[in-house]
Amino acid sequence: MMNDKTPLPFQIKPGSGIPIYRQIIDQTRRLIASGALRAGDELPSIRQAAGHYEINPMTISKAYSLLEAAGVLERVRGQCMIVAAEQTGEQSLKKRLELLRPALREVAAQARQLNIPIETVLKTLSEQLEESHESHE
Repeated sequence: MMNDKTPLPFQIKPGSGIPIYRQIIDQTRRLIASGALRAGDELPSIRQAAGHYEINPMTISKAYSLLEAAGVLERVRGQCMIVAAEQTGEQSLKKRLELLRPALREVAAQARQLNIPIETVLKTLSEQLEESHESHE
């Protein structure tokens, strides 16, 4: 169960060009696909998330409502949102890669526009993955 001391699972980037509600939706789906969030896990309350990330509560509410409508989350008594029972288990590598593909397409397009060699992009991506892995240990 999530409480005030539980770290919040989202990495919100207001200047990314991706609407914040969309970031929450996409990250929630990825966290479920990876097994980091499991059926019955509670998400931060709207008030808690809005206060922590300093964003409008309606933004969190919109993301949660869309995830609920898609069957990814369900509302329980007391108004908290949990991962729906149907979302059990880690998804296959193929399904997880499908969630990553849009971001990879965007990186590929930007690399092409910037005329950065493929080897350099791959090396930089590898370094970023290692940094990210080390910061989560």
